[in-house]
Amino acid sequence: MRVFALSDLHLSFMVEKPMDIFGGSWVNYTDKIKDNWQNTIKEDDLVLIAGDISWAMNISETAKDLDFIDKLNGKKVIIKGNHEYWWKSISAVRKICPKSITALQNDSVRFANVLVTGTRGWDVPERENDVNFTQDYKKIYAREAIRLELALKHMQSQRTEQDTVVCMIHYPPFNQKKEDSEFTKLFEKYNVDIVVYGHLHKSSGRYNKEYTKNGIKYYLTSADLVDMMPVQII
Repeated sequence: MRVFALSDLHLSFMVEKPMDIFGGSWVNYTDKIKDNWQNTIKEDDLVLIAGDISWAMNISETAKDLDFIDKLNGKKVIIKGNHEYWWKSISAVRKICPKSITALQNDSVRFANVLVTGTRGWDVPERENDVNFTQDYKKIYAREAIRLELALKHMQSQRTEQDTVVCMIHYPPFNQKKEDSEFTKLFEKYNVDIVVYGHLHKSSGRYNKEYTKNGIKYYLTSADLVDMMPVQII
């Protein structure tokens, strides 16, 4: 089994949300995703989608988006992104997910000797006493760190020495300087091997698609940054 990642698909088969207004890389993007995916992924492969899956506003509007993903090769794991307005509860999401799609929220799932865990995450401060990092942001940041630790504890309860642990988080887990955050500290505390994240796009002007920090490999896999091509991580 090989493991790939591709986040921020931003599908909108049932809502009016044209993506080509964000630049040429999004022109005919669903065709590009399908072609690249089907030419790369085999049925026994695993693909991790770290959030911003659908522009749907309610769960009924996700049907065609999830069907699109379901018909692609391989097994898939999804987590919530900041645009997942339709994702109200994990039980509701799991109820409508096709068989090939596993939804995670503060827990983990095993595929052979690969343990996948994850949560949404949040923005991290760019500097000490960052004035843009408001009290509301601090509260969400602290809450998301708690949720990440819940996911990692769930993973740890299943872990064996032979396992590779991959953590999915939607937001970048560090700032532009790649400094420590509550998220990176938890990855290190629980000996995560690989972290997959998204959220950033070409317009953001800051990204390293691959980065190693304190022995952990980090992969940024936003679809437009990787030309709609699934990135092999294992």
